[in-house]
Parts: sequence; structure tokens; C-alpha cells
Amino acid sequence: MYLGIDIHKRYAQVAVMDEAGEIVDEIRVENANLDDLAKRYAGAEAAIEATSNHYHIHDTLSEHLDVTVAHPKELNQIADTDKKTDRVDAKELARMVRLNAVPESYVPTDEVREARALVRGRQTLVENRTKYANKIHGLLSDHGITEDVKPLTIEGREFLRELSIPSPWDSLLESYIELIETLTEEIQNLEETIEERAGSLKETQLLMTIPGVSYYTALSIYAELGEISRFDGDKSVVSYVGLNPVIRESGDSRIEGSISKRGSGRVRWLLVQAANTAVHTCSDEYLSRFYERLASRKNSQKAIVACARKMLVSIYHMLDRGEVYDPPDVSA
Repeated sequence: MYLGIDIHKRYAQVAVMDEAGEIVDEIRVENANLDDLAKRYAGAEAAIEATSNHYHIHDTLSEHLDVTVAHPKELNQIADTDKKTDRVDAKELARMVRLNAVPESYVPTDEVREARALVRGRQTLVENRTKYANKIHGLLSDHGITEDVKPLTIEGREFLRELSIPSPWDSLLESYIELIETLTEEIQNLEETIEERAGSLKETQLLMTIPGVSYYTALSIYAELGEISRFDGDKSVVSYVGLNPVIRESGDSRIEGSISKRGSGRVRWLLVQAANTAVHTCSDEYLSRFYERLASRKNSQKAIVACARKMLVSIYHMLDRGEVYDPPDVSA
């Protein structure tokens, strides 16, 4: 049997297909009862679409079924239907399972999921803190206060508390300040956990041997890449992160455009920041020579992006071989 399972927040629509490609059952099941469904069809193949809650459901179903997680974007591109209903989607998933045509999405290990939760949780806290800092800037602007205040610093908050502005904005200002202080404390606590986790994993220990890569950057890269063995080579991981140039070919001409920017923008940004630090602060001999050679022909931003790509290639080989950072023509 082949099961197509269209997941929603509280329920799932299930289509069951036999070997001949005929739908033999259609069921709407509460997510809490999916375990019973999996037991009923134990040993069957199934497909679910990657959603915000698919990890737990994948784990539950995998106790009894051979489950493939489908990549949403690729699934939409190759699905053989223009209709979008729960029943149609479930049938389409079942059909693709039977044909062994499901565009597979990576399912991280528990270790990788935990790392993702930590670094993404920190990012959420930082974004919320920035939101309240921006609210303070807006409030000051509304009252004609033009001083360059930095609410994220202790000095900046001390300055803000000494301001005299009318009610109720004074109460709002104090609330924003207190929220920033609470979030700052939570971020610091989480950073301690992230540092401890990064120090405990062999992958992140290797990554931290790269000049410019901190414990947070190391854990973020590990969390977003996952197991390095799932990539076919360094070109595959570069493409996954979106640092590969877009190639345009026409006749005999071949033009390399800007990077594709697929995949995790967070990892791209971190790699660019790490490359900047390696080149301009840590004086990484390998990347610095590469940067200077490119920057003389292209602008500095393109050169740094190329350095980030080269750093990612090094990261792939380090993790693949279990080796520390040791670029050619440097240690020798």
C-alpha cells in the first residue's frame, strides 16, 4: 500500500493507494490519532509534505511506516494537478510514492534539530529586541528628540530613563526599556547554552578552528547544513546555501551572474560576516590572498562573497574528512 498524507495543524487527510494505482481508502484523521493509522498500514510506504509541524508527525509515522518527507517547492513544480484541495493533495502524494517520484526533503537528526532550535531561538529573541529598540527610536522621533541613542547599550538605557516626556509615552518608553533588558538577559542565557553545545560537538569544534568563526556561527552552520554526508560534494553544498553563481548560456556565450541566493539566507549572511572577519580582522593568509586578488579586479563586496563561498568549500571538506582548518600553502 501507498499512503499520501496531507498534514494540517490539527488533522491530516490521507489517501491509500494499492499496487494497481487505485485509491482504496480516503480518511480524515486527527493528528493525535495518526499513530493508530500507521499501525493499521504497518510496513507501507508513505509521503508527507514538509510543514511547520512535520518533524513530530514524521517521527510518529516512522515507527510503523516507510516515510518520505516531500520538498514543498519541488513538489508543487512536478505535481500532476492544477487543483489544490486536501483530498487531491493526498491522492497526488500517494501517486508519487507509488511511482517513487517524491522530491525528498532532508529530515534532520535529533542532534541537528536541537541545534536549530537553539540558534533560531536566539535569532527570534534578537529580532524581538531590535523591534523594541526601533519602537524607542520612533517614540523619540515623535517627540522631537534627535540625539543618537542606542537602546541596546547600558549607557543608552540610562540616558533614556533620564528623559522627561509626557504621559502615556513615558510609560511606554519604560516598558520598552524593560522588555529590552529582559530579552538581553534571555539572549545571554541562551548564548551560554549555545556555547556549551558548540563545544560538545565534534563538527562545531572543527568549524571553530576557522579564523572568524565563533561558537554561534559554528553551531548555526552545523544546524542549517545538517549531516554533511547528505551532500554529493562541495558544489552541492554551495548550491544548497545559495552561494553558487547563476549561469546564463546562449549560443557560444557563457555568463556568470550573481549568486542564486537559494537556501538559508541566515547561513549566507553568517558566512559573509565570517569571511569579513577572517580577511579584515584575523588576517587569514589563505582567504586574504584570495580576497586581494579578486578585489583588485572586482568590487570588495563580490570579493567577500567569493571568500564566503571558498570558506564554505573548506567547511565541506573539513566536515567530510573530520579535519581542522588547514588550507593549502599556509601551514606548510
